[in-house]
Amino acid sequence: MATQFPEDFKCPISLEIMSDPVILSSGHTFDRSSIQRWLDSGNRTCPISQLPLPQHPSLIPNHALRSLISNFTLASSPKLQPCPSNQTLLSALSPSSPSSSSPSQLDSLRHLHALAKHNPNFRREITDSGAISAVLRCLAAASYHDKALQEAALAVLFDLSLDDDNKVGLVAEGAVAHVVAALRNGTPSCRALAATMMTSLGVVEVNKATIGDDPGAIQALVCLLRDGKGRGRREAATALYTLCSFPENKRRAVESGAVPVLLELAGSGVERAVEVLGLLGKCKEGRGEMRRFDGFVEVLVRVLKKGNSRGVEHALSVLNSVCGCCEKMGIDAVKEGVLEICLGLVGDENLKIGRNASSLIQTLRRYQSMC
Repeated sequence: MATQFPEDFKCPISLEIMSDPVILSSGHTFDRSSIQRWLDSGNRTCPISQLPLPQHPSLIPNHALRSLISNFTLASSPKLQPCPSNQTLLSALSPSSPSSSSPSQLDSLRHLHALAKHNPNFRREITDSGAISAVLRCLAAASYHDKALQEAALAVLFDLSLDDDNKVGLVAEGAVAHVVAALRNGTPSCRALAATMMTSLGVVEVNKATIGDDPGAIQALVCLLRDGKGRGRREAATALYTLCSFPENKRRAVESGAVPVLLELAGSGVERAVEVLGLLGKCKEGRGEMRRFDGFVEVLVRVLKKGNSRGVEHALSVLNSVCGCCEKMGIDAVKEGVLEICLGLVGDENLKIGRNASSLIQTLRRYQSMC
């Protein structure tokens, strides 16, 4: 019988057992990934109490709850069903093992995923037992002939990447090339998971450069952004947002054709696309591509009128970057009523919106007499 976890162990948003519980200023606890997505979508209220949150909410680790969940998981595991030892599970992934057929490898990976997903102690144990190398070998062998095995291996690697100590180690052991392969040839759900993995690895600053140095990484994310659907597109945009805080990756994204794809998505209401544009607008190559996009100003005006606070903040930033160095774009923005919109945003309670609006007003006023 399955163990019944206490309801307090479940995230109120995802309804899954929390792997990294954090506390909001409202006093409620959520899984970090779930509440971060809530905040990244522009929400500034507590999902439970609906109380207002600061513009930049703090996420305080709930160490006590994390320890309780970990201890409960360890205490409960033997009651679930007899489970092979860590070494048995990992040895089944080795090509030289007598039990390393695809079905046994898939079974081992699913065991590892079920145990590692919510249990940081188990993740540390299997990492110390050589899990990263074993799962990477399995992923490499499965990439082109066994999609189920590929996705199961990637899920375990993602679990391991949740621990900060593993993020650099995964990249150092060559995980990026295998994640890129999954981005290119995996199933839709596998491609989305691979993009999520890129985000997880990319939160460590040193990894941003290493990932960008892979000749196919940024390009594969842009392809998923262009060709993917639903979750895949969202995860690709989030990964690009994470990686493009590194200056050289901005240029790589632009050269891979990200700008027209992002502008089309922004025009369709995908807020994360506007945030990535905000980063790309800070480099010369990005601004050049934006100037060449027919309808660039109109897309961002729609965001200013209908977008959430983060979308508006970044749309103002992009317009200021491009209009500040392109007379034609500045004149177009004035004609589209951006100046009047900015005047209404100067006093916004979001201080970044107010500052960006004030800066854009100064930029656009020099074009008024040319209209």
